[in-house]
Amino acid sequence: MANEAGIFCEFTNSAKLDKMFSGRHQGVIAIAAPVAYSTVEEILAAAESKNESPFIILLDELEDPQNFGAILRTADAAGVHGVIIPKRRSVSLTPTVAKISAGAVEYVKVAQIVNVAQTLKNLRDAGLKIVGSAMDAENNFYDADLTGGIVLVIGNEGKGMRRLTRENCDTLIKIPMAGKINSLNASAAAAVLMYEIFKQRRQF
Repeated sequence: MANEAGIFCEFTNSAKLDKMFSGRHQGVIAIAAPVAYSTVEEILAAAESKNESPFIILLDELEDPQNFGAILRTADAAGVHGVIIPKRRSVSLTPTVAKISAGAVEYVKVAQIVNVAQTLKNLRDAGLKIVGSAMDAENNFYDADLTGGIVLVIGNEGKGMRRLTRENCDTLIKIPMAGKINSLNASAAAAVLMYEIFKQRRQF
């Protein structure tokens, strides 16, 4: 019944359940979102209702709920219409995410999808530009054209974007680094890129 309803089920051992919940769980734990998920179509409709080109963030297997919450908070400030996440192997909407987002989870639409590559193809067909963030990209973010309808793809904290996700990007951009550390954490990188997109789209 859960599968028919599109609810992902995972069978695991009791030790893992004990770590997830300190009370009596009787062998079953349900993880529910603090707010309802939206759909990709609802995100696009939200942009259309504002007479704006869509500005969407896609998180490719991001795992840290604190990163996710921080990204949602910046997304609300930067005028993002919605955030897309995979249903599997990805952070989801949790109370921790809601708390870190400082309430932004109530205002930024979040859609769960099954197939990232297919979703990116569909969004490209709808006229959106797919821009991926990658440390080894040739182009600095401030040299790229980030105007118009856009999907900004942020990869996993350690591995970055998956190969198939990367192949479905129209362009790749990087944040140049002058120090000894060669990368920013996912939420910091996302904030830098979101505000460059914000600036270019608003021309100030």
